[in-house]
Amino acid sequence: MKCRHCAADLALPMIDLGTAPPSNAYLTAEALRHPERRFPLRVLVCERCWLVQTEDFTDAHELFDADYAYFSGVSTSWLAHAERYVAEMVDRFGLHAESRVVEVAANDGYLLQWVKARGIPCTGVEPTASTAAAARAKGIDIVQDFFGRRLAEAMAGRGLRADLMTANNVLAHVPDINDFAAGFATLLKPGGVATFEFPHLLQLIAHAQFDTIYHEHFSYLSLTAVRAVFERAGLQVFDVQEIPTHGGSLRVFAQRADATTHAVAPAVDRMLLRETDAGMRTTAYYRGLQPRAERIRDDLLAFLRQAKAEGRTVIAYGAAAKGNTLLNFAGVDADLVRCVVDLNPAKQGKFMPGSRIPIVGRDVLDRHRPDYLLVLPWNILPEVRQQNAVMYRQGTRFVTAIPEVRTC
Repeated sequence: MKCRHCAADLALPMIDLGTAPPSNAYLTAEALRHPERRFPLRVLVCERCWLVQTEDFTDAHELFDADYAYFSGVSTSWLAHAERYVAEMVDRFGLHAESRVVEVAANDGYLLQWVKARGIPCTGVEPTASTAAAARAKGIDIVQDFFGRRLAEAMAGRGLRADLMTANNVLAHVPDINDFAAGFATLLKPGGVATFEFPHLLQLIAHAQFDTIYHEHFSYLSLTAVRAVFERAGLQVFDVQEIPTHGGSLRVFAQRADATTHAVAPAVDRMLLRETDAGMRTTAYYRGLQPRAERIRDDLLAFLRQAKAEGRTVIAYGAAAKGNTLLNFAGVDADLVRCVVDLNPAKQGKFMPGSRIPIVGRDVLDRHRPDYLLVLPWNILPEVRQQNAVMYRQGTRFVTAIPEVRTC
């Protein structure tokens, strides 16, 4: 396999999670009668540009299909994050009624609804029919397509050049990262700004967040690799911020390389130096994740088997993609975890891919208080604990598996 950015040969492995179905390919009752497609889930490291990437086995059009069931607006903490982001960007860059905001991967309109509420013209790009329809229901203009240079040129031709482009948790999802980044340079106005949020590879490795690895994530990103991708695309990184979302993310600010609007902040060099000092430009840095993942797998299985032996019930919370990675790598099924509670109606009544654990609504917890609630999206544990405080007072204990199995 060649690197998706620089085309160098890939030989350095970071982790091998065996085989798994696509993490958002939730099953219907009818689908349970048929075998599932499983693909190897291996991650390799480019020793030239240090882009970390999933080995090619699946096609993006299969992963992001009409039945795509991830809706950003289900999480209250993520909605609050989006609202704060909009307020900060409007203030920092002086956005107003004559500006235009374009969000790539607009999902269900979770972010652009706050832009629209301020009277700022906005357009979303979203390839999945289910979430695009939800965004349109909020009155948001949606271009339903995959983003890249071709689409950017077409949108620019329609007068949709942007003062601000935002791309939250999508840069990792694109197979052709060079074409995707070039689209931003094409669609930005000369003085425009693009922001990108993505889980930081530094945090993934530091905290053994291997469950964030799944087929929809084609890349695992550092500022070192992202800056190289952007420079090739005609973008200049001028600022970077650390934010707490998804276990530790970066928010990267970029402008067209031919622009001189924003001076490069010292934070950029500081983060690049921090990544270098951590060893991210060395092969040894990437070799410690596999044994840590295997230890977490073994500890989780031991906990679940002991709970079963003691006659205690375990229900999982959050039918998240990261949960599917964890459950499939550990070989957990409904024998050890009775069901998975999820607030998203699009997932309820379906089954987790691979493990085939049934997905149910919140009402199940009211009828059957479990001894343990295994929180699969550990990044929103505070939100889950707040929503289920009564259960905790009644004796249910919350469990997370990353970076180690913990009960609270």
